[in-house]
Amino acid sequence: MERHFDEELRELKGAVMRLASLARQALMKAVESLKDRDPAAARGVVDGDAALDALELEIDEKCLDLIARHQPMARDLRFITTAIKLNAELERIGDLAVDVAQRALELAGKPLLKPLVDIPRLAELAARMTGEATEAFINGDAELARRVVLSDPAADALKRAVEKELIEDYMMKDGSTADRAVPLLLAARHLERVADHAVSMAEDIIYMVDARVVRHHPEALGQRPEE
Repeated sequence: MERHFDEELRELKGAVMRLASLARQALMKAVESLKDRDPAAARGVVDGDAALDALELEIDEKCLDLIARHQPMARDLRFITTAIKLNAELERIGDLAVDVAQRALELAGKPLLKPLVDIPRLAELAARMTGEATEAFINGDAELARRVVLSDPAADALKRAVEKELIEDYMMKDGSTADRAVPLLLAARHLERVADHAVSMAEDIIYMVDARVVRHHPEALGQRPEE
């Protein structure tokens, strides 16, 4: 029975990894569609969201089934409940990728306001944080999860840089640019929210591994359980 349970936990890890991969791919494709003003690529991201939703439901059912049949305790229970939380966060990241793609659709056919620099950098950072949080979950790596949490200020700074440039250098100087600037502002906010979801994942993983609550307690990030 224990061997079968361990195999089911490995299958659960694999499913979470697949969902994370789909969410990250959708995010980067959405940003590419924004950079290239490619409506076909953007619609592909929107249409692909159904696959993420279906996998999210599958993972939820798998987690509840494991709890009901095996009644896990302690570390195994924390692992499964963390999988449930990460599942929701990853599905939301997929939704945010769709939001970015919708901003790309709004800009399709319009002249590019400016070359995109900080938005792709923010997307790459958010995708990296999501990937590292997933890796930390799979490997039970609290230190990697901690690094994800500590990456959040960089994501916030990039979002603020995008806002400052678009508002001060474009919209305030020429109001006619608003219809092209606002979708970019929203895209930056969507991407910063992806980073926030990655941070939430990482905080849950730290609790899973160390039974240490760091959410709303940033001072705890500098502590190790043995301390």
